[in-house]
Amino acid sequence: MTAIEAGILGVAIWGPGLEGWAASRAMLAGEAPYEPRPSPPPPPLILPATERRRAGPVVRLALAVAHEAAAASGLDPAALRSVFGSSNGDGLVVGSILDGLARAGPHERVVSPTQFHNSVHNAAAGYWSIAMGSRQPATCLGAHDWTWAASLLKAMADVATDGQPVLLCCYDHPLPPPLHQLRPTGEAFGAGLVLAPPQQGRPRLRIEYGTDAPDSEPAAGAFDALMRSSPAARALPLLTLLARMQAGEHLLPYMDGCLTVGFTP
Repeated sequence: MTAIEAGILGVAIWGPGLEGWAASRAMLAGEAPYEPRPSPPPPPLILPATERRRAGPVVRLALAVAHEAAAASGLDPAALRSVFGSSNGDGLVVGSILDGLARAGPHERVVSPTQFHNSVHNAAAGYWSIAMGSRQPATCLGAHDWTWAASLLKAMADVATDGQPVLLCCYDHPLPPPLHQLRPTGEAFGAGLVLAPPQQGRPRLRIEYGTDAPDSEPAAGAFDALMRSSPAARALPLLTLLARMQAGEHLLPYMDGCLTVGFTP
């Protein structure tokens, strides 16, 4: 495919010991030691009180990342179309529903309306639209271990097609047992970017799809273990380049092929 380019206007991160871009940048750049620790996402104060009470840890993670990236861009969040990617979705809610259904007696109602609407894959995008009062389109993707690659490709394609900035938010949260045994996810992690046509900002991002699968996974230094424990954390090789403001590229596996992801400060 033809290479696609975009400017990066905003960036965000949340994960174990990585509590926002400003607090994480030195660790990502290798200028400070990385010290992983439990980092629950903050309360979603951008939501009205009623929705805030309904939002669980997975939605809070997504909103923390989306809000930081949008705020860093300096653009009106309500005017941004968006791409939300998650490999697992809200596994905590889905697991709770399945557990309730497995234990329920005949004709017993065990799934609440709140559980149901939180279980769908576009729940986080819906909460974001409510929080920002946005009527812009949102695409919600799930592509197993390739979710970051699929989401990045979709966001870049939207920028190239429509010539407008796009918010990209990719996140994953560990699943509860027994789902965890079938789909291990070690840590909650989220990453976000606001991308725009290349003439609107620097640094620059460039991607190109190829049909040859890479021989190995990309490396992320001190963050390799985290990258391999969470599908969303495949964003880390790019985030480390961003933190260092260092030109470079890496191959990002995507189904039977790969994306060549290049960064220029």
